[in-house]
Amino acid sequence: MDLLNELLRYLTLLLLAAASSCTPATPVAVYVTPTPQSSPAAATAESTEVVLAPTHTPSMSPTASPTSPLQGAVTWTGPVTDGNSAPPTFAMPVPTTSPNSGEPTEQAPPGSPSPEAATPAPTSTPGGAPVPVMPNLDAARIGIQVDANLSDEDWSYAMSRIEQLGVQWVKVQIPWEDMQPDCTENPNQPFFNRVQQHIEDANQRGFRVLVSIVKAPACFRSVTAEDGPPDDPQALARFIAFLYAWINAGDRPEDIAMFGHYIDAVEIWNEPNLQREWQGTLPFTGGGYMQLFDAGYRAVRAVSPDIPVITAGLAPTGTNPGSVDDRDFLRQMYDAGLANYTDPNVFIGAHPYPWANAPDSRCCDPIEGRGWDDNPHFFMLDTLDAYRQTMAQYGDTSQMWITEFGYASWDGFPSALPAGDDWMGYTSRMDQGIYLMRAIEIMQSSPDIANQFVWNLNFATLAGLIENSDERAAYSLLVPGTLGVVDPTSTDITERPAFWMLYDAVRPDVQLQSF
Repeated sequence: MDLLNELLRYLTLLLLAAASSCTPATPVAVYVTPTPQSSPAAATAESTEVVLAPTHTPSMSPTASPTSPLQGAVTWTGPVTDGNSAPPTFAMPVPTTSPNSGEPTEQAPPGSPSPEAATPAPTSTPGGAPVPVMPNLDAARIGIQVDANLSDEDWSYAMSRIEQLGVQWVKVQIPWEDMQPDCTENPNQPFFNRVQQHIEDANQRGFRVLVSIVKAPACFRSVTAEDGPPDDPQALARFIAFLYAWINAGDRPEDIAMFGHYIDAVEIWNEPNLQREWQGTLPFTGGGYMQLFDAGYRAVRAVSPDIPVITAGLAPTGTNPGSVDDRDFLRQMYDAGLANYTDPNVFIGAHPYPWANAPDSRCCDPIEGRGWDDNPHFFMLDTLDAYRQTMAQYGDTSQMWITEFGYASWDGFPSALPAGDDWMGYTSRMDQGIYLMRAIEIMQSSPDIANQFVWNLNFATLAGLIENSDERAAYSLLVPGTLGVVDPTSTDITERPAFWMLYDAVRPDVQLQSF
C-alpha cells in the first residue's frame, strides 16, 4: 500500500504540473557581428535527405504570426573571433567503402511515415560517393542544448526529438535576470515556473540536465549595460540555493535518493572573457571570474558533495576592445587559484569552435584569399591543445567538458549569409554532419575530455532567425520545412543530415542508408 500511495502521489504531482500554464517571457537576443569580409562562394555540395519522423505544428504565442515556428527567448551568442579573416574550404574525406551489407540496416525510427510515403533511401550521396559510415559514439557523454523558453507543447516536442536522437544529456541556459527579475526569492514568476516544469519533465524522461547560469538581474548590478555578473558574488550563491530549493525531486531525502536532483550539473556563467557577458564591477579578468566561480561552487556543494561544477566555457578569441584572449584568461583563472580546487567533480569548460575548419586540421596553412585559417583560435585541436598545456603547467589533471560546440552551415537557407559570417558558406549540410561526428569522435577518444554538448537542437525554428540571417540558425539540427527542404514560412519541422548522423552514431547496430 505504501508503494501504491507513493505512485499515486507522484502521478498527482505530474498531472498538476501538466495542467499549469505560463506566459512567455519577452525574448532576449544578442548578436555577433564580426567585421564583414569579402563573400566567398557558397558551398554547392548537395545531400539527399529523407524525412523519417512526423512533422510538428508548434503552438503560437499571442504575438506570433500565423506561420511563425517555435517561439522563445534566445540568449546564446555564438563563437567570436577578432573578425580579421574569413574561412577556407575543407573537403572532408568520404569513406571509400560502402557499409557492410551483412550488417543490420536501420529502418525508419518510431513515428515515421509508412515506407511507401517516404522517398526511397539511396546508398550513395550525389555525385556517386558512398554514404559515409558513422563512428560509434557514447550517447551517455553527449548532450544537446535546447531553449527553455518554449510553450509546454513545443517543449514536449523538442524533448521527444531528443529522445529519438538518442543522446542522454540536455543543456539549458538559465537567464538569471528572467528567473529572479525582482531579486526576491519568489518562485511564482511565470518564467521561473516554466523552466522548473521543463527541467523536471526532462528528468522524468530520463535525461540528465546541465544548466548554465548567466545574466545577473539589474537589481544586483550597479553597471547595467549589456550583461554581466552581480556586484556581490554571494548573490549568485543565494540564487543557486534558491534554484535547487525549488527545482529538485522533492523536499524529502527519500525522493532525492530515488530520483536524484533534477539539475545534474552546473556551469558557472558563459564566456566571461567577452565584455558583453561581463559588464560590471568585478574585474574583467580570469581573477574577477574566479570570485564568481568560488561563490557558485560553494553554493552547489552546499546542496550536494558530488554534482559536477564546470567553469564557464570561454569564447575562443584574441584580445580586442571587447574580449580577452581565452588562453590568457584561462591562465589568469589558474593564477587566481583554479588549480587549488582538488575536488574531482570540478571540470574545465571549453567552447572549441572550429568555424569552417575540419576537425582534424590544425593551424596554420592558409589558403590564398580564404582567411579564417590563419590563427590557432579558429581550430578545434589547437584550442584544446592550448587548454591542455595550460592545465598541465598548473598541475591540473581535471577533465574538460565541451559545454558548447558545433558546425555552422547556411546551405539550403533562402536568405543571405549573415553579415561577416561568409565562412558559413563553406560548410555544406553534409559537411556539417560529417565534421560534427568526427569532432565528437576525436573528443571521445581523449581521456581528458568528459562530456560534449552540441549547439543546438532547434534554434533555426525560432521565429525570424532564418529570415533575418541570424547566425544561430546555421548550427541548428532541426529546421522549418518538410522533406529536408528549408522553408522559413512552414510550421512543420524537418531535419538536417547532422540529426540523422548523430542518431546513427550513438547506435552501434545501425547504419542508415541515407542522411
